[in-house]
Amino acid sequence: MTRDRITDISFSDRVLDWYALHGRKDLPWQVQPTPYRVWVSEIMLQQTQVATVIPYFQRFMQVFPDVETLAQAGQDQVLHYWSGLGYYARARHLHAAAQQIVDRYNGCFPEVFDEVTALPGIGRSTAGAILSLACEQAHPILDGNVKRVLARYHAVSGWPGQVRVQRQLWTLAEQHTPVHASAAYTQAMMDLGATVCTRARPCCEDCPLCAGCVANATGQQTGYPSPRPKKPLPVRAVCMLLLCNDQGEVLLEKRPPAGVWGGLWSFPELTAEDMPGSWCPDKLGITAGEVDRWPVMRHTFSHFHLDITPVLAVAGETANTVMEDGGRLWYNPSGTEQRGLATPVDLLLQRLTKHLQQREQYDTNGTLRKTG
Repeated sequence: MTRDRITDISFSDRVLDWYALHGRKDLPWQVQPTPYRVWVSEIMLQQTQVATVIPYFQRFMQVFPDVETLAQAGQDQVLHYWSGLGYYARARHLHAAAQQIVDRYNGCFPEVFDEVTALPGIGRSTAGAILSLACEQAHPILDGNVKRVLARYHAVSGWPGQVRVQRQLWTLAEQHTPVHASAAYTQAMMDLGATVCTRARPCCEDCPLCAGCVANATGQQTGYPSPRPKKPLPVRAVCMLLLCNDQGEVLLEKRPPAGVWGGLWSFPELTAEDMPGSWCPDKLGITAGEVDRWPVMRHTFSHFHLDITPVLAVAGETANTVMEDGGRLWYNPSGTEQRGLATPVDLLLQRLTKHLQQREQYDTNGTLRKTG
């Protein structure tokens, strides 16, 4: 047996021994870990912390308990239960993949690696995690937590997003992944990175890999992995039209299927120069009067800042003609209708609801009539 192989066994054994004593074993998706449940959890956990995901996962499972139910649901309903998690392409891909599983595999999640990675939204690491955790297949994974553990243990320099660094980390992940106990090892590596080998202030004294970790030996824990090179985020600006009718409803538009907030419902967007009084008749066929402009709110994406100026307006005559357009609707913020809403849209709707509760109604010319 080579020295490298002995090192590999030692690494995985130490990780598994630690997991037996300290690993997380009561997460919702660990209960009845079917491929479907693990798949949904893994997609939700991409770029999102466990504590945030748990309530979303539980609600999602109540509504979509199996792949058939998810496949048959409308996209609006799926996006509604995803609202607030962000990175909405994940939800669209999940929905599309569920439909493919029903069509191609009779509703049974595939257990062949290449078939899993062929599904929308599932890459190499996610496929490995699903098949390891749900099917006890030995596949390496390389999520953010595992990258950090391996980069520190082996002192792998460079940002993991670089092709060279990623190849090196995948090689190490393959070497360390045991043939047996793959589910426990996979969960252990994710837990180790999430709870011990954390990004800031790692608890090296509690780490089972401490003795062989190069970063720990040299006191360079926070130097690995290298952070993504920083670039100043550009700023984009938009005005969002909060157009209300006399029923207390607000006009929403469905965004294109791809791009920012793809497939979600949002407010019509204006430029800073557009005035609702002229823009609404021209673009919507509705007369409207501006009531107020609220302060700018900033929403930050991974690659830019979006400065939103909410423009409050009231609709006049012919307001119902917009209902002929399937891409627009009058939405009751206090109702039960399920629509996928981006976080800033949901926040503005909540604020608008409180605002409207303090007013009786708006005149069609935009004049505000206060109650009391």
